[in-house]
Amino acid sequence: MKSIKILVVGCGNMGASHATAYHHMSEFEICGLVARGDSKINLNTKLQADYPLFEDFDQALTTTKPDAVCISTYPDTHEEFALKALEAGCHIFIEKPLADTVLGCEKIISKAHQTGKKVVVGYILRHHPSWMRFIEEAQKMGKPLVMRMNLNQQSQGYMWDVHRNLMKSLSPIVDCGVHYIDVMCQMTRSKPIWVSAIGARLTDDIAIDNYNYGQLQIRFEDGSVGWYEAGWGPMISETAFFIKDVFGPKGSVSIVAKDAGASGKSDHVDSHTKTESIRVHHADIDAKNNFIRKDEWIDMADEPDHQQLCDREQQYFLMAIQENLDLTDHMNDALNSLRIAFACDDSVKTGEVVRL
Repeated sequence: MKSIKILVVGCGNMGASHATAYHHMSEFEICGLVARGDSKINLNTKLQADYPLFEDFDQALTTTKPDAVCISTYPDTHEEFALKALEAGCHIFIEKPLADTVLGCEKIISKAHQTGKKVVVGYILRHHPSWMRFIEEAQKMGKPLVMRMNLNQQSQGYMWDVHRNLMKSLSPIVDCGVHYIDVMCQMTRSKPIWVSAIGARLTDDIAIDNYNYGQLQIRFEDGSVGWYEAGWGPMISETAFFIKDVFGPKGSVSIVAKDAGASGKSDHVDSHTKTESIRVHHADIDAKNNFIRKDEWIDMADEPDHQQLCDREQQYFLMAIQENLDLTDHMNDALNSLRIAFACDDSVKTGEVVRL
């Protein structure tokens, strides 16, 4: 098959990683890099390439006439860029969240069905063998499940700029929360029935109606419950910033990432997907209430790094195009997790429980 011409829009952290994947895949041909700043120039240098550079998305789309578009820009541009790309007959790989509103998400999904083009959303944890194993082990612990997760980031320098820009359109519990809400839904395979959330604005560097720390709680139809917290900024504590822990009637499953969860790693993108090891605890006890099984340690030392995970995402995108995969469930899951995350955002702002 002829190579797929792909236009890369957004050349920062995730965009650079996805472009690196395309650069090394013979099935893709990068036809242009689009960004407003110097990131596109730096990416060309990093890849030792001379890809055409563009400041304007519309101009790039018209000039290069791509077969596919990779969108890794800030969320408030996702809807506009995705709809234009689909209207131009392009398949799309788009970073999460799919859009910055539920309505925008629904419009993109509708347009994808209308045009017959593929839309793959960057839920990187769905391609991570360690997280797949984490979900699998959690499902063995019975019902209901208690799910405790967070990813707080003590951001400074460049990453604080990134986080402040993200918060112009989304809160941390929406932008990051969609990942972990999606994981909880996979673990329980149950319908969420209500959410509650709290938030705090800890800096004057963001809009007065936004917040840079939030915690959400979800109750599922099967009785399972979960919480997730996310905070961004130079004031965020690095104590217990990396918690991925689940327990049920039969025991518990915990990600124990001693290196990724260490001090100074909270704003390192490579640390955000690492597991390193999974601890499985069994609740079985004898007549004297003593445990009868030792905890198991599942070594994940050979897990893929961040770039390798991005490579896997793009292999899936390629497969979706070449094999004409039905992505209906994939897109609906992206919509579902975003709908739940925005309900949590509403709960922060209203102080009320939101029933789904």
